[in-house]
Amino acid sequence: MRTAKLTQTQGQDHKHPQCRSFPDVEQCVDAIIEKVGKDITFGMPLGLGKPIHLVNALYRRAKQDNSIKLHIATALTLEKPSGSSPLEKKFLGPFAQRLFGDIPDIEYMQDLRRNALPPNIQVSEFFFKAGSFLNNKSQQQNYISTNYTHAVRDLVRNGVNVVAQMVAKKEVDGRVVYSLSCNPDTGLDIVPALRKLEQQGKKIAVVGEVNNQLPFMGNHAQVEADEFDFMVDNKAYDCKLFAAPNMAISPVDHFIGFNASTLVKDDGTLQVGIGSLGSALVNATLMREQKNDDYVQLVDELQLREKFPVVDEIGGVGQFSKGLYGCSEMMVDGFVYLFKAGILKKQVFDDLNLQSLMNAEKITTQVDLSMLDTLVENEVISDRLHLKDVKYLKKWGIFKDSVEFKGGSLIAGTEIIGSDLNDGENRQRIKKFCLGESLTGGIVMHGGFFLGPQQFYDILHDLSEAEKAKICMTSVNYINHLYDHPLGDQKIKVAQRKHARFINSTMMYTLGGAAVSDGLANGKVVSGVGGQYNFVAMAHEIDDARSILKLKSTRQSGGKTLSNIVFSYGHTTIPRHLRDIVVTEYGIADLLGKPDKDVYIELIKIADSRFQDELLSQAKSAGKVPADYVLPEAYRQNTPERLMSILQKYRAKGDFEPFPFGCDFTDDELKLGKALKALKARTATRAGLIKAIWSALRVREIPLQAMPLLKRMDMEHASDFKAKLEVKLLVAELLNQGAIEA
Repeated sequence: MRTAKLTQTQGQDHKHPQCRSFPDVEQCVDAIIEKVGKDITFGMPLGLGKPIHLVNALYRRAKQDNSIKLHIATALTLEKPSGSSPLEKKFLGPFAQRLFGDIPDIEYMQDLRRNALPPNIQVSEFFFKAGSFLNNKSQQQNYISTNYTHAVRDLVRNGVNVVAQMVAKKEVDGRVVYSLSCNPDTGLDIVPALRKLEQQGKKIAVVGEVNNQLPFMGNHAQVEADEFDFMVDNKAYDCKLFAAPNMAISPVDHFIGFNASTLVKDDGTLQVGIGSLGSALVNATLMREQKNDDYVQLVDELQLREKFPVVDEIGGVGQFSKGLYGCSEMMVDGFVYLFKAGILKKQVFDDLNLQSLMNAEKITTQVDLSMLDTLVENEVISDRLHLKDVKYLKKWGIFKDSVEFKGGSLIAGTEIIGSDLNDGENRQRIKKFCLGESLTGGIVMHGGFFLGPQQFYDILHDLSEAEKAKICMTSVNYINHLYDHPLGDQKIKVAQRKHARFINSTMMYTLGGAAVSDGLANGKVVSGVGGQYNFVAMAHEIDDARSILKLKSTRQSGGKTLSNIVFSYGHTTIPRHLRDIVVTEYGIADLLGKPDKDVYIELIKIADSRFQDELLSQAKSAGKVPADYVLPEAYRQNTPERLMSILQKYRAKGDFEPFPFGCDFTDDELKLGKALKALKARTATRAGLIKAIWSALRVREIPLQAMPLLKRMDMEHASDFKAKLEVKLLVAELLNQGAIEA
């Protein structure tokens, strides 16, 4: 597996001065301004890889000097949770301090939240944390709607002249090298694009900020020092990585993840989206491998194979004897759990011949003489070995690295062996002295970026070098579509992505087959398109691939339960002509290639039963479903109560826990968090608020069981009426939740 050479992977011969290292971030800011001037469009990667100290210093400089015009272009800026209400602030304050410690805040976000950005500074993002900027006019107006694979193009079109990111550092063979680690996603492509513009006279700067807490990832993510113009390198700037805490997996999430897991095929490819639905899918996949009897029992109890034939057609319920290969723009923490469990073990190779032979099951990763014969039969090597053949065999571990080719013969230590593979004696000596044990250079995971809980980062740090070598963090343009890329062409990508299941989440789905994933009908952006469109479109281009969109069948809004499967909606992320598979907690709708009548019916089958009659009536009124169609009784039992009754039996066996991968909250915080969430929902309407206050006023005495919880909230000494009312509101909800007793 090659490492990336940013200025050469795109065919550039550009040379630039040696990287200058600065121990002080202010000196680096000076150097940036000196190199590119005071009109700066500053590009940073999505998520974790932002150079916090550098961007804060540059932002402060621009605030102090209004002659600097600063445009920050990025995505998914991470923030410590703080809460909106006084109760949420009391709850989240100590938690955030414990979890995030001394991680510096990103200062432009603090001013954005106060609508206090100076007029000479602008911030644009192409992906928001879901719902975080719904009511921020500045961010709604400056949002850039783009596919993840088009982010580099759009950054260049917006005039980016400085790109910077957090990097890891180590010494290899006596030289310092760097790793783009958590974010080679755009970095591997934007630097060559900017160097090309630099050759045309544009002033640009490529900057890194070393953080020794960052796991060093090799393969494509490893780059040489001379790829950077400037490097901020001072251990004083090392800081804890921003860790996204594990959130609870709800019962609904678990059932959605479980249903989706039946579509994953052994010997296949897996892509997983962010969030609790992704965690639920991973948890169910682990259950399928490790507790298969329970898994199959639940499949049968839910009648998944009988009601949804697509399970047997494209998926399975058995264990993973051949394993899975991960190819996902985000390497979520679940992938390392699949890796440790021996599920993420299917290796792919950056060679079309080897990969095609693997797919056809003509070879395995185990090296033997028959592999040489197969390579000869398929004209990969000659039956009379030449130098190029030996180099090829050594590259992939088929021959030991110590084997040499001289004078037409193989040299293995003191052994001189003929190169004719048809000679029986040569074959036996090659077997004894030349053959390796297994193919090398195989990859089990291609990822574009990573972000997750601290436990995830710790696991990455602790992987052996051999284990890390099987993970390749790379360009999102390598992962998210099939077009030729300097790191891998289209034919190799298609060959590697056998039986691909690209599994993402959506917010709403229309009966016509369109997905609503990033925005609302009023134009407000919830999150962003990200890579979802890329993966959906790619699934339609690979013969045995499928796009799977996971969807909660209902949501709560204004104290009411609403269906997320709707007749129509005024915004679309994925157009209806790219409909494929949709999964809710109630089942699986296989929509691929089906006429509209069947699409409408299949979606109604997996809707919550409280809304099926209304949806069916709308479909019939529009003439999309025959007037005499009757929904079979087998699909009329889609109720939360039925699912909960089933769930309880499996929870008694230790399955489907809310936090299967660990929890950053204490037991008291879990009780408080659940109560605060319920209280927020309860008081969302005026009627609900009045009812909640009435319940609170009926609390005469504070139960002793509540005191530790009130102490955690710093509320045990309430003095004025408002503070006392807040205490009683919280205690009433804790009583209602059964977290405490009166």
